[in-house]
Amino acid sequence: MTDPILPGADCITMADVRAGVDALDRELVALLARRFAYMDAAARIKPERGAVRDEARKTQVIANACAEARASGVPEQIVADLWEQLVEASIAYELRAFDQR
Repeated sequence: MTDPILPGADCITMADVRAGVDALDRELVALLARRFAYMDAAARIKPERGAVRDEARKTQVIANACAEARASGVPEQIVADLWEQLVEASIAYELRAFDQR
């Protein structure tokens, strides 16, 4: 039997913290898998390779993430930096998927 995952505020040991972080990391990877499935769909749907990079959409996605960060009390610049990397990685992934079809 595994120990229950506690909210951060309820953790009293580093084992509690690490169990929570590990569980959350598994959830994040599952969410990334779902996100990349959308990149596969985009590569299938877009009519030409040049449509993969859309700077206006990239700006919008990052702005949306920053707004969510502000609303959630998460450091906005950290989220902006993470989303910059995520969007660029997603574009690279989508380009590979487009080229493979």
